[in-house]
Amino acid sequence: MTLQLVSHSAEDTIRLGEMLATYLAPGTVVALIGELAAGKTTLIKGICRGLGVTRSIESPTFTLVNEYPGSIYHIDCYREQRLTEWLELGINEYLYSDGITLIEWADRIQPLLPETTLFILIRQDFNDVAVRYLEIQGSPELISQIANLQSVTNQPGTHNFKLKL
Repeated sequence: MTLQLVSHSAEDTIRLGEMLATYLAPGTVVALIGELAAGKTTLIKGICRGLGVTRSIESPTFTLVNEYPGSIYHIDCYREQRLTEWLELGINEYLYSDGITLIEWADRIQPLLPETTLFILIRQDFNDVAVRYLEIQGSPELISQIANLQSVTNQPGTHNFKLKL
C-alpha cells in the first residue's frame, strides 16, 4: 500500500517526521530513497525528534552509522554500496534488532532489507525548491495508521503538508 504526501517546507518535513515517529514500533526499519539534498536527513531529524532524541542529528556519511539513545540507528549508504562490505560491517545487527533503524540511500542495499521495511521515496520539486513529494510504502496496517495523519493535516493553522492515498 502506498501513501503520498507533499511537504512545502523543511519545517513541514521535520513535523511530518515527528508525526511518523509515533507509528514506528521497535524493530522497524525505515528506508529513505532520494537524490542528493532531497530531504532524507531532514525527515530523519524529525523522526528522531519525535522519538525523543535531543542531540544534533547529522547524516553519518563518513562514519556510516550514528547510534542515538533509545536504540535508534541512523545509517547512510551513500559512500559504501557493496553488499558484502555491509554484511561484514554487521548491518544485520541493526536491521534485525529491537531498535528503530533509519537508512539513507537505502536503495543501495535493498536486497539486504527486511521484508517489513517501510520505504519512503522523497523527490524535490525543481520549480519550487522548498516542496518535497513523499511516497510511503509499507504494510497495509502501518500505512492505514499513518493515513490517520489526514485528520491532523487538514486542521487549519497546523502545517502545510498534504496527504493523498
